[in-house]
Amino acid sequence: MDTSDRQGDGPPEIDLESVDRVLRTTRSVRRRIDFERPVEPEVLNECIEVATQAPTGIAAESWRFLVLTESEPKRVVADLYRSALESFRAARGGEVKGAQRALAERLHEMPALILVCCEGRPPSDTLPRSLALQVGFYGSILPAAWSLMLALRARGLGSTWTSLHLLHADEAATALGIPEDVTQTVLLPVGYTKDAVLRPAARRPAAEVTYWNGWGREQP
Repeated sequence: MDTSDRQGDGPPEIDLESVDRVLRTTRSVRRRIDFERPVEPEVLNECIEVATQAPTGIAAESWRFLVLTESEPKRVVADLYRSALESFRAARGGEVKGAQRALAERLHEMPALILVCCEGRPPSDTLPRSLALQVGFYGSILPAAWSLMLALRARGLGSTWTSLHLLHADEAATALGIPEDVTQTVLLPVGYTKDAVLRPAARRPAAEVTYWNGWGREQP
């Protein structure tokens, strides 16, 4: 009998190099996507199976995944996204990044769009209770979205973490039949990568962003 996963036997062997490579190189892929190649439903289901292993603070498994592969629902979401992007541009008084504009222009052509949702609504209460409850609410769904991105990356699929369409969340809900008591969170446009070179990003070292035993204190 295989007892490698039995509590107390220690962790099973893990290929840390492969795990770290996925974690370090999961980047937003907006342009270098094979728009002509469909993404197999079984692959998406496999990635969602991985995502549902994410931690959930309220132990309710309230995540729901709405996968869009047909042209009409993708077009609706893309139109709402472009409208939101224009509003965002006007509010900032300048142009948006080229990569973001490129995503908006071809969003409807993405082989798949995955909308990560959560049953229920974030609590609205007085601080600080509200802060704790909202962190618990979103902390029970956003880890699943990130796990989904990682699972997609490991299978040669590119995705982008975006939430701009939420400026028109009510219209998206009406068009897609999302119930009123379901909260939309992250939208992941998905497709197989094409000529994408994914590398670790330049980030500040851990020592510069980590404190020990009190804010501002260095590692002993």
